[in-house]
Amino acid sequence: MAGYVVVGSQWGDEGKGKVVDLLGSKVNLVVRFQGGNNAGHTVVVNGKKTILHLLPSGILNQDALCIIGPGVVINPFVLLKEMETLESEGCTCNHVRISDRAHLLMPYHVYLDELQEQRAGSKKIGTTKNGIGPCYADKYTRIGIRVCDLRDWDVFCEKLQTVLDIKNEEIVKIYNGKPFDYEEMVESFKAIREKLVPMIIDATDKVDQALEEDKVVLFEGAQANMLDINYGTYPYVTSSSPTTAGVLEGVGVSFRHLKRIIGVVKAYSTRVGEGPFVTEQLNEFGESLRETGGEYGATTGRPRRCGWLDLPVVKQACKINGLTDIALTKIDILTGYEKLPVCVGYDINGKYYETVPASLKDYAAAKPVYKEFDGWTEDITNITEFDKLPVNCQKYIRFIEDYCKTDIALVSTGPERNANIILKDLI
Repeated sequence: MAGYVVVGSQWGDEGKGKVVDLLGSKVNLVVRFQGGNNAGHTVVVNGKKTILHLLPSGILNQDALCIIGPGVVINPFVLLKEMETLESEGCTCNHVRISDRAHLLMPYHVYLDELQEQRAGSKKIGTTKNGIGPCYADKYTRIGIRVCDLRDWDVFCEKLQTVLDIKNEEIVKIYNGKPFDYEEMVESFKAIREKLVPMIIDATDKVDQALEEDKVVLFEGAQANMLDINYGTYPYVTSSSPTTAGVLEGVGVSFRHLKRIIGVVKAYSTRVGEGPFVTEQLNEFGESLRETGGEYGATTGRPRRCGWLDLPVVKQACKINGLTDIALTKIDILTGYEKLPVCVGYDINGKYYETVPASLKDYAAAKPVYKEFDGWTEDITNITEFDKLPVNCQKYIRFIEDYCKTDIALVSTGPERNANIILKDLI
């Protein structure tokens, strides 16, 4: 019963893909539990970069079954294109399976996402415009179309006709957009159906069987704690729960199966899209972090907003997710700064807080309270032993550990799979 979870502890883009890829070589199953192709996980092996959106980051391990779980919303056209791209590069994708309970992300979801963001103007959420929110909305208003519906073509066509009538009315009457043609959409799905059906399984049963047989199962999420629909900077959040709780709901497993919960933490902070960002640096420091760290969205290419490390955010992730370990990434990007401020609390209208407020107004008014660390100039890229790090770098890392009261098990010192300091075996 060895279940391992990897979650993001900030606003996403912490490097979960690298951590999952690293651990994926030691597991029997890798399971994606939420989100959709709004995710962008980058894996670098032998200098070659692979960007994944729907496929689990363990896809490069041919011996691990890769499952897209019930809690994921799947754009089948994007999935097949992603698989075709990998196969053209010599990777095999015959170990990919799709949950029959996952929801299909339809073309009208993408269009509605674009129309909604356009209509919102200055109050837009800043979505990737991939239709994730509208698809989850249909799921919870109970008009979604699920993967299992593809098996029975009559059922799929009947559901599509009913839903498309509703969606076309919304598109035309509210947004003055162009309606979809039912027959054209049916034909487009008919063309890909035969490729998808063989991959469909009862994922919940498959994962449960694996856990009962003491196989090692790795659960992978997209986005991160501060984008959680319940605990993030609402409404500037994603439409699902990229937390440990999201594993239980998004796959259908018991918490009793979870042995280790690993939170990935970037050594500084970034976020994409709108919403408050207390430690954001709209100056040369922010520009430097962006350029040195390559902080551009893997899905959209958008420049990420950059700032200093915000530890109240990380501590919240430790509590909500029940983190047993932290994997600290991109510490090498901080080389060369004379001083490294770390946010240890907030000043909100004259009062000191070490927790993230629910009120967006309060959070937008928060001023960071910094503790300043001396930096280092030595190149630490690809170092694999903690004692070989500069003393100031070691102090920076140990302070994070002490503040969060959570062990740092891994320190990433570069994008390559093996550029890590392993302080504690994760699997």
